[in-house]
Amino acid sequence: MDFCPRGPCASEPAHFDLIGTAFGVMARPGQQEKLRDAGVLQIQFAQYMKPNFTFAKFGKTIAFHVDQGSNSNYFAAVIEFEEGDGDLAGVELKEASSSDGGDEWRTMQQSWGAVWKLDAGSELHPPLSIRLTSQYSAQTLLAKDVIPVVWKPGATYRSLVNYL
Repeated sequence: MDFCPRGPCASEPAHFDLIGTAFGVMARPGQQEKLRDAGVLQIQFAQYMKPNFTFAKFGKTIAFHVDQGSNSNYFAAVIEFEEGDGDLAGVELKEASSSDGGDEWRTMQQSWGAVWKLDAGSELHPPLSIRLTSQYSAQTLLAKDVIPVVWKPGATYRSLVNYL
């Protein structure tokens, strides 16, 4: 479930906000585009996992799937497998070094769903560390140098941390 920041779902208590790729995977072969263009759909759903299920019990840690549009000046990633209260209040990025000698955390913006982005405005200097803040407990986690010096759009990088 996701909270709708705007649009027709803003009046709904909960909804599924899926990216086009996820929507396309649910389609019959050859019908991906038709389903992606369907818009807002009314669906019925049931919980599949038990409420106390945690990926961490099975060795899952938070992973960062770098968006295909990312480059040396713009970074976006889907944050996967976070546990705890399940929602993030904030995500920050820190470069290993920068041309101005800065050593500060840069606030990322939630693009949509689990995608967080930073339009750096200048070249990023990896490795990149990512700090996550949980929405309800305000617990902070640090995925230090999780994005390596040589990173690629479309790749997934796994951290060593997770909320428990």
